[in-house]
Amino acid sequence: MLKSCVKRIKVFNNKTICHYCTSKQNAPRTKWKSVVGLEVHAQISSNSKLFSGSSTSFTEPLNSAVSVFDASIPGTLPVLNRRCVEAGIKTALALNCRVNPVSMFDRKHYFYADLPTGYQITQQRAALANEGEINFPVLVPGKSKPYRKTVRLHQLQLEQDSGKSLHDDSLKRSLVDLNRAGVPLMELVFEPDLETGEEAASLIKELILIFKTLGTCSCKMEEGALRVDANISIHEAGTPYGVRTEVKNIGSVRSIAQAISYEVNRQIEIKNSGGVISNETRSWDAESKRTVAMRDKEVLQDYRFMPEPNLPPLRVDVKGNLNRPEIVSVPKIGEEIPDLPEAIRQNLVNKFNLGQDPAIILVNETVLLDFFMSVLNELPGIPTKLVANFLINDLLTICNKSNMDVEDCKVSANHLKDILRNLHEEEINLKSARILIEQLHETPELTVADIIAEKNLKQISDPVEIEKLCLQAIDKQPKAVENYKAGKTKAFFAIVGEVAKLSNQKANMSVVVKKLEELLKN
Repeated sequence: MLKSCVKRIKVFNNKTICHYCTSKQNAPRTKWKSVVGLEVHAQISSNSKLFSGSSTSFTEPLNSAVSVFDASIPGTLPVLNRRCVEAGIKTALALNCRVNPVSMFDRKHYFYADLPTGYQITQQRAALANEGEINFPVLVPGKSKPYRKTVRLHQLQLEQDSGKSLHDDSLKRSLVDLNRAGVPLMELVFEPDLETGEEAASLIKELILIFKTLGTCSCKMEEGALRVDANISIHEAGTPYGVRTEVKNIGSVRSIAQAISYEVNRQIEIKNSGGVISNETRSWDAESKRTVAMRDKEVLQDYRFMPEPNLPPLRVDVKGNLNRPEIVSVPKIGEEIPDLPEAIRQNLVNKFNLGQDPAIILVNETVLLDFFMSVLNELPGIPTKLVANFLINDLLTICNKSNMDVEDCKVSANHLKDILRNLHEEEINLKSARILIEQLHETPELTVADIIAEKNLKQISDPVEIEKLCLQAIDKQPKAVENYKAGKTKAFFAIVGEVAKLSNQKANMSVVVKKLEELLKN
């Protein structure tokens, strides 16, 4: 490990730690149990802000999407955005929450330069929804089998975002952009039901799939549309939870797993060396792969919560019997919810006869799922398992080896249809199909037929040519032939391998096997 990870080695409490491989360091954790709870801030997909008509577009020039209310000009009042309420309810229903008929808005006071009012309008006493639950698959790198995890959602609340402070170290000054001030957010507060960074990352992946399916959040983490805070503590089995730290504003799914794994191991190192965990807020440094102290953790009293005097209680129709269009109907919103990721997985299993594992991978990688459905719509006779296995075991593997997201691969759906059609009709073999993926990514303007002809990738299936190759292989492998005829069946593979080598991996192996068995009987 030290040789491969030398650039990531750090020293902590006189002990050497590889921050990249912390999730694999299980030795010192035998007596410790980790506890993780997430708070997720998801920007609601809306054209205007939560309480004003200003744009929420990420591309607006600095300080141009700011209304007089966003800038806290005296005499301005908030007006609640109905679209945001509907999006919050739709998300709550998808997460099996109880939507409350009445919810309240509060002021949460804190003083930052990018918060002109000095307080944030949120829902602390009575949230939009409570008591949700989500069951999701956990995919752990290096482990072939995923497992399932259930986490409880304490509450889902609506709130406004603050602005953004821009710091220039060279000029020693800070500037403020208020475009984000008032942007609508859903805050999802989860119970501390998670144990590892991989479980937390898998939960966020599932939430992203749900949000995108519902259309309630773009989930563009690079634009700040989805931000994650993690509360982390450790304790010995059978004892109360330990002092927790909060890691703020983790900016990517990969960083979520890394940050939590690092923080768990940091706390274990401190406890094992007789230290004390501080109740503090930390940030994740993605470059050094470590959490960094920011400030002492705020407590509830620090925020001086008070009811928002300028907004009445938010009332919604939870039973659908009021027949008043000015009041949001929860049952009507429930009717608009499409099939969610878990239902899509079950559909892949039941309708397309796939196993649970490939169904999980296809749904988690939406591009692969789109490819899968597109190929089957165009080629209804092709085996579903052939398509799924090729997408997962070949296309995805090639992308991973190239350190490339599937979305960035330039192989199109039409390319894949042509590759799979040729593969199914045995015009090419699997090796040639993999070559085609690599070539098409480099030169996407070419067709599959062009590359097959140019690279001579067509599979050899002609019986006469196959027989010639088999006879040559038998001549080149006399010892293997002798062993096979003496009853050592494994020797057969050496002869098959020789045929593959002679044909430059282009011989149709099913035809080769039959012909060799026939020739070796004599």
